[in-house]
Amino acid sequence: MQKQAGQKAAADPIPPDWLPGLLAGERAALARAITAVENETDEAAAVLQGIRSRLGHALVVGFTGAPGAGKSTLVSAYVAELRRRDLSVGVVAVDPSSPLTGGAILGDRIRMGQHAGDPGVFIRSLASRGHLGGLSRTAARVIDVFDASGRDVVVVETVGTGQSEVEIAEIADVRVVVNAPGLGDDVQAIKAGILEIADILVVNKSDLPFAERSARQLAAMSAQRGHGPVPVLQTSATAGKGVPELADAIAAVGKRKRPDPRARTRRLLQNLVLDRLRRGLSELPETDIDALADAVLAGRSDIDTALLKLTELLVSRLPQQK
Repeated sequence: MQKQAGQKAAADPIPPDWLPGLLAGERAALARAITAVENETDEAAAVLQGIRSRLGHALVVGFTGAPGAGKSTLVSAYVAELRRRDLSVGVVAVDPSSPLTGGAILGDRIRMGQHAGDPGVFIRSLASRGHLGGLSRTAARVIDVFDASGRDVVVVETVGTGQSEVEIAEIADVRVVVNAPGLGDDVQAIKAGILEIADILVVNKSDLPFAERSARQLAAMSAQRGHGPVPVLQTSATAGKGVPELADAIAAVGKRKRPDPRARTRRLLQNLVLDRLRRGLSELPETDIDALADAVLAGRSDIDTALLKLTELLVSRLPQQK
């Protein structure tokens, strides 16, 4: 009986008393919920279970691209445009982690300070904590919290580390890839990565030289994609130039790609499984892997058999991981 009671408690965690406030859009409850899911506290499971039926409202827009393209300034200008359209916004700014505390450096929140007093905007900086792909491991859960709180649009800005940014494709409904003028050979560097996942391409800082040329380069490369070209826009975030057109383009793509919370959760589960397996593989003793490699080299085993044994070894160790 004790085991059954314990199982029920694990399956049906008691929701915190502030959960109704979260579902009503209260800022204090929203802040507590984000903290809970980011830090994976005891309340996190109850929060995530309590919001399941309230997902699927928000449009998730991901901004990514190489460092120096002005993503944060453009995101701030885009948020201002959304507010002019009377849409509520949540911003997930994934910052690099501090080497001392492991927390977010908060650079993006500083650059978006103009929205600090706006109740229709809630900005949260998350630490990447060394997670490759530019996204915090908990970013998808934070997006769900924003969604459940009634935000119309959730904007996700990634760290900006090049081709690893393709992870934004697994979490956003609309993906905006931001570039700076004068790309040159850099276009080739991103061709096989973030350029391929773009729904919209943007050349920011369009008041600088070579903006037109960069836009033509991106348009030409976009036309070569197997699934068709995408819009290429020019913006100047500091001057507000092109931002309304960007908001219109994002809304148009969003109408074609309706938010699907099940798909987002499915992708999250797949990513977490892969992440867990990668971590488990890195923690395996080298002697275990060497023994399998020696068996293959000596002809005592084939690759497929060794792979199966390695997979079984990984799975057997998973419950021991934190």
